Amino acid sequence: MKGLELARKYWEELGRPAFEKECPQVLEKACVGLIGEGSECFGFDDEISRDHDWGPGFCVWLSTADAEAYGAKAAAVYRSLPEEFMGFKRLVLNEQTGGRVGVIETGRFYAGYTGLDRVPQSIFEWRCIPETGLAVVTNGELFVRNEGQFTEIREGLKGFYPEDLRKKKLAMHCAFAAQSGQYNYARCAHRGEMVAAFLASAEFVGHVQAIVFLLNKRYRPYYKWTHRAMKDLPVLGAELAPKVELLAGGAGDPGRPETPFHEKVDIIEEISSLIIDELKAEGLSTSGSDFLLQHGEDIQRRIQDPQLRAMHLMAE
Repeated sequence: MKGLELARKYWEELGRPAFEKECPQVLEKACVGLIGEGSECFGFDDEISRDHDWGPGFCVWLSTADAEAYGAKAAAVYRSLPEEFMGFKRLVLNEQTGGRVGVIETGRFYAGYTGLDRVPQSIFEWRCIPETGLAVVTNGELFVRNEGQFTEIREGLKGFYPEDLRKKKLAMHCAFAAQSGQYNYARCAHRGEMVAAFLASAEFVGHVQAIVFLLNKRYRPYYKWTHRAMKDLPVLGAELAPKVELLAGGAGDPGRPETPFHEKVDIIEEISSLIIDELKAEGLSTSGSDFLLQHGEDIQRRIQDPQLRAMHLMAE
């Protein structure tokens, strides 16, 4: 069973009845669901995930005013729920897991991951937020949705970066992908610097993943889940995923031989070509070059904000 399904059942069968009886005001004010850091919030959990910080539970988000009025009572109701459900033990609240489930003040929840208790109001504020934090606060599911502070912030963040900032990030990642993959990977390998070549390949993969997420207007999650999430993205995700896997050929899989060097060089160019085709199809670049760096420069020239446009190509 997936963690999100377990959380929903725990809420519907035990949580909702308890709150309806003991603290019905919360149902009129709160948002309830499961959103956050765990693999279950992204839908990527499996049996291995159950060894820590996994179990039945849900979040109850209250505004500052509602938390002051009903927070203590709501927290008591949550603590009174059964500690075991469907054969799984409830996630224990402690210093490390205290913000993952239970009753949470909305502003504190968002500020913990983004540094703000509201939607960013400027490009500068957007630039200060870690992308992994944005991925965290926009994942998961809401079981109960009441309009107010929580949903306003969530929808504002799900709207994605301002377009100029998206272009700046695309430009930067194109430049780094060109440098690490199209340029440095083969040079390092020819010199016999295989650790440097390995790192160049890994850097290329990371920047390619970033580009795919930006093209899909989706936030890139924690590195462990980036590839898994990329495979489901409609723009280039499923197309590039198997090529990226070939670049990682043999890594952690004794049954898969290492992809030969010359094939990796070809795969890097294939990936770059597919990205370039998509950039041109979306009108983000009109460069005729087969080198991603030139496309990054073209994207940056299209930025309207003068400060962003004037920044170094490889600065974010």
